[in-house]
Amino acid sequence: MSQGGQVPHQDAFGARLGMWLFLATEVVLFGGLFIAYAYLRNRYPADFHRAGAAMEVALGVTNTVVLLTSSLTVALATDALKRGLRPRAMAFLAGTLGLGLVFLGIKGFEWAAKVHLGLYPKAGHGATHLATLPQGEQVFYGLYFTMTGLHGVHVIVGLAVLAVMLEGVRRGSIRPGRSIYLENAGLYWHLVDIIWIFLLPLFYLAA
Repeated sequence: MSQGGQVPHQDAFGARLGMWLFLATEVVLFGGLFIAYAYLRNRYPADFHRAGAAMEVALGVTNTVVLLTSSLTVALATDALKRGLRPRAMAFLAGTLGLGLVFLGIKGFEWAAKVHLGLYPKAGHGATHLATLPQGEQVFYGLYFTMTGLHGVHVIVGLAVLAVMLEGVRRGSIRPGRSIYLENAGLYWHLVDIIWIFLLPLFYLAA
């Protein structure tokens, strides 16, 4: 029975199940932050409105397009691998990595601009411009750095995993019949994209 092809199927099933359980914990993590945001926005509606109006909507929308495109390329990479088109799969994976780096570059530029303006939480001695703003705006920017920062960490982890997948496809260790690794990496990347879709209206369209 174990030689009839059932073991690989069971391994794939277990891998998928494990990934979905892991993704569920990620949903719980960000879900708690979304609930906290909703509570605090209800508490400081005017301050959240003012802070949201100062956000760079164009950058947020651009990054959304970048991540959505990267979701498409990672899906195309998985499809190409299953069809035995290794060069195409590698090209789409490389494109996904490039788009992820573009996202991080835009986010880094945006964070740097906020830090330059003093709109960031600071512990210890010395105050930033943020400390002069109303309490609700301070809360808004605190949530902004916390949630987008945590999302950024997930993007970096996702890029590292996809880089490993690209190398695996290049070496042939990830191939048709053993595409579950790339499928799970793609699921993780899709979750990263979905989380950003929720972050976009919370911060960039909050006005």
